[in-house]
Amino acid sequence: MSLLIPLYVHPAEDPGAWHRLITAADRTYAVVLNPANGPGTGPDPAFTAAAEALRSAGARLLGYVDAGYGTRSPAAIADDVTRHQEWYGTDGCFLDRATAGPAELSACKRLVQAVRRLGAAPVVLNPGVHPAPGYARVADLLVTFEGHWSTYVAAFSRPEWTARHPPERFCHLVYGVPEALVPLAVRTARERGAGVCGPVTGEPPNPWAGLSPALNGTER
Repeated sequence: MSLLIPLYVHPAEDPGAWHRLITAADRTYAVVLNPANGPGTGPDPAFTAAAEALRSAGARLLGYVDAGYGTRSPAAIADDVTRHQEWYGTDGCFLDRATAGPAELSACKRLVQAVRRLGAAPVVLNPGVHPAPGYARVADLLVTFEGHWSTYVAAFSRPEWTARHPPERFCHLVYGVPEALVPLAVRTARERGAGVCGPVTGEPPNPWAGLSPALNGTER
């Protein structure tokens, strides 16, 4: 099981978390860099140093880009991707708040193609729910669940079309997981057809301010 790691805390605020992440880089699918709900207005030296250390440790880096559920212009998104690349040396991008409906699929496909032309790879789409089936052919990785552990346990359902694709194309991001149940969350994601996951114990408003205990290596 690969781990997608969104760590949305400044390196100066929690240097220990970033150090632990760097030492566990080989257990990650990728690390999402999010200096300021995107790349920000200028390079942040602390994130630059963290990005360099993660790359040296073998991590793949994704720049966080808010897609605004289709409301942001492709030009603004491309600008964010380029700044992530130039300032932090990101490999790919994490397109958060992606569309999920069939009517928006063509526009999303064009957006991902434009991002790929900038050299971004892999491209991760995060609608946070199971989108229309065609989205699975657009992204390298599709986040089909983002939500609380209680919802994941009680209300998750897996559409039949997902079985036509390998687990490595799907990711479940689950927050509010009791620490003792993190290994169970990893196993549950695997059983539900997701080859990538990111279980964390944090709660809103920023559940991604801490690392996943799954990085400790107790669950494979």
